[in-house]
Amino acid sequence: MPPSKFIKPTMPSPTLLDREPEPGSAMTNAPVTHVSPAEIRADEQFCSQLEDRALLSGPNRRLRDLQLLWSVAKDFMTGFRGLHFVGPCITVFGSARFDENHRYYQMARDMGAAIARMGFTVLTGGGPGIMEAANRGAKDAGGRSVGCNIRLPFEQSHNPYLDRWVTMEHFFVRKTLLIKYSFGFIIMPGGFGTMDEMFEALTLIQTKKLKSFPIVIMGSDFWPEMRHFMEHMLKGATISPEDLDLIKWTDSVDEAVAHLQEKAVTQFGLRRSRVPKSSPLLGEKALEAAH
Repeated sequence: MPPSKFIKPTMPSPTLLDREPEPGSAMTNAPVTHVSPAEIRADEQFCSQLEDRALLSGPNRRLRDLQLLWSVAKDFMTGFRGLHFVGPCITVFGSARFDENHRYYQMARDMGAAIARMGFTVLTGGGPGIMEAANRGAKDAGGRSVGCNIRLPFEQSHNPYLDRWVTMEHFFVRKTLLIKYSFGFIIMPGGFGTMDEMFEALTLIQTKKLKSFPIVIMGSDFWPEMRHFMEHMLKGATISPEDLDLIKWTDSVDEAVAHLQEKAVTQFGLRRSRVPKSSPLLGEKALEAAH
């Protein structure tokens, strides 16, 4: 029998499932720890208290993940509506734990006033401590003062020195908004949240997502180990010298203003033509400085 010219190899038919397996059902080799019903209820209660807890807790049912996706979009929309017309901002970060008698509080207050006198809006996380000090300084100088707060398991109300504020459910949305509307960062002494914001900005600069974004780090006696660590990364070639070019280490408000004048004002000039005007028909209102 002559061989066939076109012989198609036979392939086994794929196994068709009646439905998609539930999350975790395919992990047959994964170790399983037996948990009690009380532990399951406690975990469900924990995740139900805040939207971002549910979002970060692993796979959810499809409808629940769709709801969480909507909550992220709603957060962004709230931020856009609230911050779009507050004017060009400089964001001040720092710990919520310093009271008004601390010298870092006074430094942040002086910096907030200087930013306002430059014509920028002072934008903070909206809470107490350093955030309150910077917003307070803006009000001292008759400038614009705005907060982008975050809903936490414990109560954190906005500080009393704000002309406008929004409250976010998700940290990553808040962080995006603080960068989106800013032309520079002032980093004061702080904890994990302050470090997170600082290194987020540095990463965006390093990866060319941001251009000419000035970062001023103040409170020099708080930062020697961090500065040494950055120099260690530079020596280890994990970062490049130009990655740190936009950082200004100083305790001088005048030097910080000069750095912002050189870097941030230029950036605002480049983007100024793209800023839309507010529309009363859409319920939008620009934020005016005090007189």
